[in-house]
Parts: sequence; structure tokens; C-alpha cells
Amino acid sequence: MIDMKLIREHSDLVQANCTKRGFPIDINALLQLDAEARQLNQEIEALRAERNRLSKSCGADPAARERVKQLKVVLGQKETKLEATNKKIMAVATRIPNLLAPDVPEGTDDSCNVEIRKVGELPQFDFEIRDHQELGERLDILDIARGAKVAQTGFYYWKGKGAILAQALYFWVQRLLVERGFTVFMTPCLAKERTLFGTGYLPFFADQTYNLEGEDLALIGTSEQTLVGYHADDVLDAADLPLCYTAFTPCFRTEAGSYGKASRGIFRVHQFHKVEQIIFCRPEESPKWHEFCLKNEEDILQQLKIPYHVVNVCVGDLGAPGYKKYDTEAWFPSFGSYREVTSNTNLTGFQARRLNIRFKDGDVRDYVHTISATAATDRLVIAIMENYQQRDGSVVVPEVLRPFTGFEVIEPVIK
Repeated sequence: MIDMKLIREHSDLVQANCTKRGFPIDINALLQLDAEARQLNQEIEALRAERNRLSKSCGADPAARERVKQLKVVLGQKETKLEATNKKIMAVATRIPNLLAPDVPEGTDDSCNVEIRKVGELPQFDFEIRDHQELGERLDILDIARGAKVAQTGFYYWKGKGAILAQALYFWVQRLLVERGFTVFMTPCLAKERTLFGTGYLPFFADQTYNLEGEDLALIGTSEQTLVGYHADDVLDAADLPLCYTAFTPCFRTEAGSYGKASRGIFRVHQFHKVEQIIFCRPEESPKWHEFCLKNEEDILQQLKIPYHVVNVCVGDLGAPGYKKYDTEAWFPSFGSYREVTSNTNLTGFQARRLNIRFKDGDVRDYVHTISATAATDRLVIAIMENYQQRDGSVVVPEVLRPFTGFEVIEPVIK
């Protein structure tokens, strides 16, 4: 959420940002509501002061008693009006997108994202390559058909050595993050509406959420929601910042509106697994920690020896809560292109204001900044499968994962 003081002082900037990001919000109308609320607040405070003054002499002064009764009625009316006005303000203010970093590229979709760097040599195959779905079936490590039978399309099973490979990856990634100062969490897989609202998933991504009927709960789409929500209403000690958290969880998304987008295999699904990086930091340090998370993502891909590139995400591909975002895209031979495996967003104080997460440094109180960055998902497992495939259909396990899998190669079951 944007600071109301900033909106008052830089209304033209905020209006231009809304327009640029495709949010039809009338900032002048919001400011008019804000002015009404502030005027009502002044009137209410004056009436309360008069009521308190007269209350001291009510016992001996019938006129004072009568005036206090009248003030009570007027106060009730104005307080009701103020409450209604504040609700209108919040309905608008909570839909205002975050401001943008100066270097966010122009553009309407991911085709306008700007490549920052490309790392690694693309694998060369002297045989007909297979995509991860065919590999998974031949190796008997990925079962999409039974996932659809048991649940529906968009759900799947890792099995046998595939499940071991996936778990080895997630354990190794978490260990790497712990070595770099992260605290590991095991979080709930459900969150209240306030948590989803506070992290910016509501109202901006409401159509991506699985809600539990009759409950103030929804399945999480990422542990970002539960890790950031962990500190709702907290005042953190500046000396403890940054706080670096990580968690491995299943994630659930409806993928509404994504029909036809890389739908083969498990590239775009309703349930997947993810290791997340979350950082709470001082406002002036968020760019540094944003880069720190990116380095972690790149180091993981480099140690796995998977080719990738990093892109600076454009305006049209950047979610409303984001100030600046990097996507790291691995090379997928079956696509013949780079595809997103991790994303990394500096959210500045957007989430902290919505969840009331502050820090104290002596007499200073301010909202923290938050960074949310993927470390690994199932997409990284399938990137391993595709890049490490062999002529006979086997898949070689990356060297860094072998101590955790107990095997070096996954041999095909179906020849």
C-alpha cells in the first residue's frame, strides 16, 4: 500500500503510475475523500473536547447535561460518516499499485522484458531430444495421468528416483541458503484473508486463489504469504535486520486465464513445490538485498550447470505489489528457449504497510521493506531432466546433488 502522505504530496506522480500500470484509479477523487475524512476528524476531536469539558459540570448544570446529550448524537453521526468515508478510502487506496523503480523497462508483456546477462553454454544433442513429460514417463519418475485421475488436470506425481531427485534438490537449496544466513521454516499451507490481502495477493490475484468454502482460509500460492505474514503487527529491532527466512512448501494456484500457456507436462500446474527466500530489511537497504537474492538464484543454477539468463521485468509483466523484479529463466531444450524458473521482487514497503510491519531504531519508527524471491521449484527439476538427458533416454544427476540422491543416473524403464 502506498503512503497516504506521499499521495497527498505527489498526486500527479501516483496518478501517472496508476495509468502507466493499467489501473483506472482517480487519485483526485481519493484526495477529496481524504480531505473529507480529515475534516471530520477535526470536527470529531473538537466535539469530544467540548463534551469532556461540559461533562465535568453536568451534575450542577442542567443546560450542560442537555448539551452533552446533543453532542453525543452529533458525535455518533459524524463517527458513522467518518467510518464510511474511511472504508471508501481503503477500497481505493488498497488497489493502488506500488511505484516503479526508475529502471523498470517499458512494455506490456514478457516479450518486453530486458535481458541483463546470459550464463552458460547451451547443451548440444546429436539425437532427437525429449521433453520432460516423455522423459518422465520413460524413466517412470513422473506420472501426470494418475495425477489427473486422482485430482484433476494440473496435478501430478513424482515417484521413485524422480521424487528422490526433487527432494534432494530442495534439501540442497535450503542448505545453501542456511549457509548464507537464512532461517528455515515449516509454515502452514493455509492463510487467512488478511494475510493474503497484506501480502498483496488480494485483491490483485484473487482469481489465482483456492478458497475454503465457509472458512476464512485459502490454500497458499507461495510461502511468501505465510513468511511475510509471520511478522504482521510486529515492531522489529533494527539491530536484528535483515531477517532472512526460507521455507519449502507445496503451493496452490488456479492458473485462471493461463489456458494454452506451456500446458504440456508440468510446466504450468495447480500444485507445485517451492523453496522461497524472504527478507525483511531497512528501506535504504532493499536494493542490496534484492541483488543478494538474485545472486543466490544464479549460484544455484551455476552449481547445477544449467544455462540461464536474467531479465529485468517490464511494467506490463510486473505484478501490482512489485517495485522491481528480476526473472531468472533456465534453458529448456524442448522449448528451444529460456523459460522462467525463479522470480525475485523488491516490494519496498508495500506489504509492510498493509500488514503493519515496522522496525524501531532508537526514536525512529518506520516500515520495513520486503524482498520475495524464488530459490527453486519443480520447474528446476524438469530443467535438470531436459538438460541432462542422454541418447538412451537416461538422465544424469548433477554432481552437486549426488550426495543427496545416492545415485548418479536415472535409467529408463521404457526402452
